[in-house]
Amino acid sequence: QVQLVESGGGLVQAGGSLRLSCAASGRTSGSNAMGWFRQAPGKERDFVAAINWSGVSTYYADSVKSRFTISRDNAKNTVYLQMTSLKPEDTAVYYCAARAYSNAGTRYKEDYAYWGQGTQVTVSS
Repeated sequence: QVQLVESGGGLVQAGGSLRLSCAASGRTSGSNAMGWFRQAPGKERDFVAAINWSGVSTYYADSVKSRFTISRDNAKNTVYLQMTSLKPEDTAVYYCAARAYSNAGTRYKEDYAYWGQGTQVTVSS
């Protein structure tokens, strides 16, 4: 089992920045691909970004490309999501997710076996 704990959410004005962190514990091997997803009220949980185990390959939803950056520090078992130029439509609960036994990041939530409890990000206009 892998436990994931997100932190760093909060309230920010449009145009501002936030950095989310996701700390992994348990049966982590450093070879798990990781992802960030978000869910706004009444909407599906959508893909935001993913990163492979080495951090070399990253993937982004079109809506956040050039504004968000995903990174990881395997020595700390932590994945980050740096969010800049935030917009009100970025408001959502952000979830960290980990794949099991795979080092390839994907945009499909069905591919992720472990999920955090989520952290709220609210962007005011």
